[in-house]
Amino acid sequence: MPQNEHIELSIKRHGRQLDYHEKRRKKEGREPHKLALKAKKLIGLKAKIYNKKRHAEKVQLKKTLKMHEEKKTKTKDTSKTPEGAVPAYLLDREGQTRAKVLSNMIKQKRKEKAGKWDVPLPKVKAIGEDEVFRVVRTGKSKRKCWKRMVTKVTYVGDEFTRKPPKFERFIRPMGLRFKKAHVTHPELKATFCLPIIGVKKNPQSPMYTSLGVITKGTVIEVNVSELGLVTQGGKVVWGKYAQVTNNPENDGCINAVLLV
Repeated sequence: MPQNEHIELSIKRHGRQLDYHEKRRKKEGREPHKLALKAKKLIGLKAKIYNKKRHAEKVQLKKTLKMHEEKKTKTKDTSKTPEGAVPAYLLDREGQTRAKVLSNMIKQKRKEKAGKWDVPLPKVKAIGEDEVFRVVRTGKSKRKCWKRMVTKVTYVGDEFTRKPPKFERFIRPMGLRFKKAHVTHPELKATFCLPIIGVKKNPQSPMYTSLGVITKGTVIEVNVSELGLVTQGGKVVWGKYAQVTNNPENDGCINAVLLV
């Protein structure tokens, strides 16, 4: 038995691999093809067991889809049928249930789930690479121009050290490195200066995310431990996501809205 939450602790401290979400999405996309191939190749008793299991899953899925599509269908409810003698004018009336109530409840849950991941800025203007990176020519030769200087605000961790000049590909200037952000809590209507933990996603490009480039619309992770937020289980919330709402390179500060 595991003695501690080592994996969760490591993820909280260092984050996941840069391509974790992309790999997971691709794996989930490949899953149906793998299952179909397995169903084709299996023979004998194993094939019977597997096909029975698949059939049960498909039946359940069809039932769920049908339940979602129901609108005002009336169905007989035997539990509501009165026992004993019934007046003549009530004989043709049986207990009925309206599926619309159930359908509305499911739709409401869906909306809530979708609303959980709503962001203040759903769309942002695209930024080209020529605007973010400036070519830096090095050495006596005019041809050596493999280096790029980042012209936008960036975040690098506390333990970051630059590579030797010979191997450095991207230069992130010290003047454009930020460690704190002004985060507004939408429900409390208050702003706090919180330390940045990392860059979760830059909508412009995965490369900007890996470099820690912060532009308008970027989702960053901030340390909210000093706010005293607590989960339903009673644990203190350590990090939360926030979306950048301004152009930090123009304003000289990062303004963000907490995603609650």
